[in-house]
Order: sequence, then C-alpha cells, then structure tokens
Amino acid sequence: MEKNRHAELGLSDEQVLNMYETMLLARRIDERMWLLNRSGKIPFVVSCQGQEAAQVGAAFALNREEDYVLPYYRDLGVVLEFGMTAKDLMLSGFGKAEDPNSGGRQMPGHFGQKSNRIVTGSSPVTTQVPHAVGIALAARMERKNLVTFVTFGEGSSNQGDFHEGLNFAGVHKLPVIFMCENNHYAISVPLEKQLACEKVSDRAIGYGMPGITVDGNDPLEVYKAVKEAADRGRRGEGPSLIEAITHRLTAHSSDDNDRFYRPSEELDKMKTEDPLVLFATYLQKNNLLDANIEKEINDRVMIKVNEATEYAEKAPYPEPEDTLKFVYAAE
Repeated sequence: MEKNRHAELGLSDEQVLNMYETMLLARRIDERMWLLNRSGKIPFVVSCQGQEAAQVGAAFALNREEDYVLPYYRDLGVVLEFGMTAKDLMLSGFGKAEDPNSGGRQMPGHFGQKSNRIVTGSSPVTTQVPHAVGIALAARMERKNLVTFVTFGEGSSNQGDFHEGLNFAGVHKLPVIFMCENNHYAISVPLEKQLACEKVSDRAIGYGMPGITVDGNDPLEVYKAVKEAADRGRRGEGPSLIEAITHRLTAHSSDDNDRFYRPSEELDKMKTEDPLVLFATYLQKNNLLDANIEKEINDRVMIKVNEATEYAEKAPYPEPEDTLKFVYAAE
C-alpha cells in the first residue's frame, strides 16, 4: 500500500486507526469464539478471519445513520461498524436470552438489529440479496436517499436469488450495492469448480450495472469502491456489483475440517497476506502505528472481549416457551 492513500480518499489519520481497531476487534472476538467452542461452551462458529479488511472498509464507506446492511454470516466487521457490540455478539454465540439477533433462538452469524438497520438473514444462503433489492425499492417509493448494502460469498453468486436480485435492481436502477466476498471456497468447493467465467464481477454486465474486482485484503481499496458505488446509487444511477478477493483463514465453520480439501501450502501462503498485518504495516509506514500504540489498541480491544465473554457466559438462557415468540400472532 502506498503512503498517504487514506488522505487521498478523504480519510483522516484517526479514521484509519479506527478502521484498524474495528478489524482487530472482529479478529479477537472470532478467536475467542473458537476457544469457547473448543472448550464446549458455545456450539458453533462461522469465522470472519481473513475477511475483516473487506468488511470494515466497506462499512466505513456507508452512511451508518441511514443506510441498510444485509450481511452474510461471516460479517463481524460490518455489523461491528454498524453498531453491534462485542457483548451483543457474545450473547449470540452463547445463545442467551439477551441476544439482540434472535433472543438466543438462531445459530450465530444470523445478524439482525433493527435499531442499527442490520437486516436479519436466513440459513439458506443468498436470501438476503432479493431482500436488499426490496428495501431499496421501498426507499425509492418513500423518496429516501439511502442505499442498501448486501454481502455474500462467491458460492452464492450461483444461486437463483443472486440472479433474480441483480436483474430486478438493474432493470429498475435501484440503489443497491452487491458485494461478493470471494474467499475461493464454497464450503469445500474451490472457485474453479464454481464459475465458468473468470470473475464474479464479469456477471454484472448481464444485469446492466458496473462490476469491479478489488483486493479484499486492502480496506482502503474496498472503501473507495463502495464509496463510489454508494455515490452512484444516491445519484439515481443504479446498482453496482463489487467482488472483493479475500482469504478464509479458517475452516468453513467449527464443524468443518478443511485439511481434507485445502493443501497446507495454500493456507501458509494465505497467512502471509493477512489483512490485519498488511494494514498494520501501512499504518506503520505512515507513522500512525508503533509498538506502543498497537499495544494500547489491543489492550482496549481485549478489555471489550473479556468483559463481553464474562457477561455473556453468566447471562440467562431463554425460557423454553420463548421458542414460540414471534412465530404465531399474540393475542
């Protein structure tokens, strides 16, 4: 990364340090959840590790007071930037009654928080794409100058919901930003067995919108692409498709063993392109981060993670009868 790129994008030194801190917070929460899972305290983890730069860079480019986000299950960085806390996420991991996503009724990764315009997703992948299009259509009808931002993996770009959503948004020129976090694996299926075209972004032309592929390990490059797409949407110029090339540094989930389908050499190479390390190096070259500041940030992050873990572990579970809440109409 070249020096002072953030200034050219209109980002202050404080903003890029905040960007780094949110990336680090997402990583530390994720790492803690893996430890809790392996110790038998939480049932399931689907990881964001390796994709934090794409998530946080994108969220920084949006209006966090007006825009709507429809994240997919890895998007810790997006939801943290839009107002979720470490405590919220830990309550979800433990499945406690105070879980803001579902009251402890859904598995982790099903983010949803009305107060912060985070729209809940479902376990079947890609269902969030047409939802994002519908919200953008409603905003158009209500004359609201907002955009919707929806994320998904490259495997989702092969689902019907992806194609229907992009087609409808393209025809009606709706203010939707579609961002594919391409980590090269649909669970265990490698990219070359998923796509006949070279890039996911190649599919944009068929739906009358611009498509761009960016380095998902660089939060500044993702910020720039999403900011331009948001500006297009607000000007009434329609949707955009962004493909952020990322790495999944863990198995698909805590129930997966990626050693069966990923060679160790591949994972070793990915670790040399860790977005946290790359962005820290950029900040160091710009004299914004040194060992002392890095320690201060990590200490601050770990206080949040430790407090969230302690609180969530002690919080009560939902009552059995809460299972029926919001399923049937209440009299």
